[in-house]
Amino acid sequence: MSAGDYSAPFELSIPSELAGLRLDQALARMFPEHSRSRLAAWVRDGRVTVDAARAEAKRKVRGGERIALTAASVAAEQFCRGQAIPLDIVFEDESLLVVDKRAGLVVHPGAGNRDGTLANALLAHAPQVAAVPRSGIVHRLDKDTSGLLVVAKSLEAHTHLVRQIATRTAKREYFAVVHGSVGGAGEVDAPIGRHPRLRTRMAVTARGKPARTRYQVVERLRQATLLAVSLETGRTHQIRLHMHAIGHPVVGDPTYGKRLRADAEAALTQFPRQALHAARLALVHPATGNACEWSSPLPADMHALVKMLRR
Repeated sequence: MSAGDYSAPFELSIPSELAGLRLDQALARMFPEHSRSRLAAWVRDGRVTVDAARAEAKRKVRGGERIALTAASVAAEQFCRGQAIPLDIVFEDESLLVVDKRAGLVVHPGAGNRDGTLANALLAHAPQVAAVPRSGIVHRLDKDTSGLLVVAKSLEAHTHLVRQIATRTAKREYFAVVHGSVGGAGEVDAPIGRHPRLRTRMAVTARGKPARTRYQVVERLRQATLLAVSLETGRTHQIRLHMHAIGHPVVGDPTYGKRLRADAEAALTQFPRQALHAARLALVHPATGNACEWSSPLPADMHALVKMLRR
């Protein structure tokens, strides 16, 4: 089966916490690996049924209905091929694998990045992921964010993991080095949506989706703070946007960063990427039902940054 040729139906029940949403909104939560426009097209084409019947995208759901989704081929993935790219694999079994992604590695192929991505590496390492949407990748990390990422190796595992992401039972925690001295632990509750003018960027906007980020101070540094950050939601660029919103943008962030004073620490001005690392991942194993947890220490570049900034 080719990377873009998957047609086995996904079947699962709508979680009770999604009651009251429109069908298209519920689908976006349940299948975050697919875009809203793609899901809407599948609803129109009858590829989505609710309790074995076709349904309108605007229909309200009550929770508990049985969803069956038959995914069509995704043209962009048909060009993804396996490539022998080194992977730092933290865990692997028949159902899933956990990768410690290095900074600079693109996750999915796209315009300008058809080769050399994590998806290419996965197809070479575990060819069976060709039968799983997006090569088994159920959540994303930005190109220049390092750290832990889980991959489903089967359709069954994929459905299970996607639901954990959608219902927020999977937990993800990060280390971030941010500008300035953060006073203490806190929470940012601010909706995130597409920037109204710059379509390649996201923004904190009243029209966005709910987003909540919690943070704790790990260590105060010269002109910076090392934080432990946990996600209650998983919006695009969420940590980077929320840290910027409270006046402490992530060090090295090329999009949501800050202009530095002339007397800024050299280590802050020279760090080549956003200082963000996915350090902990916790979820329920899709086959065994056991609680699993993995951790990844600060990568060498962030460790060196913290060392240089220590008081």
